[in-house]
Amino acid sequence: MVDSEKDLFRDTWVRFIGYSNEVGESFRPVVPVKVVRATYGVAFAYVLADTVDKSWKMFSKGGGPKKVFVETGDALVWQTLASVAIPGLVINRICHYTQKYLAKKVPKIAPAPRKIAAVAVGLASIPLIVYPIDKGVTLLMNATYRKWFHT
Repeated sequence: MVDSEKDLFRDTWVRFIGYSNEVGESFRPVVPVKVVRATYGVAFAYVLADTVDKSWKMFSKGGGPKKVFVETGDALVWQTLASVAIPGLVINRICHYTQKYLAKKVPKIAPAPRKIAAVAVGLASIPLIVYPIDKGVTLLMNATYRKWFHT
């Protein structure tokens, strides 16, 4: 988006709704998988809300069908990568390897406390990964999709 106005979905606290699945991934060791999947539903609802917002703004500016389609694709791909796919995988692996590390290095700790420690590490990691992932996905989009489709 090229506008200078503040973007509700990317420049405010609303951005963190897109990271709801990372909270789910953090809690994966201690909650049923259905709970984790539900957090992905919330994250995808956020992705779709941002996609509709960007599409509507382009349509409202008088963008033709091609511009609206390109803007829709841009928002959908960016948000899917930056809010769901990459951070979900990162937090999942952080929690997984935290548990493995604790089991190997501190075997006297019972499995339940190891799981709780993995949850804490996962939750603490979320704020640390937001900016680098958003920036990385923007660079990726600039080098690929935006280069190919935007004029």
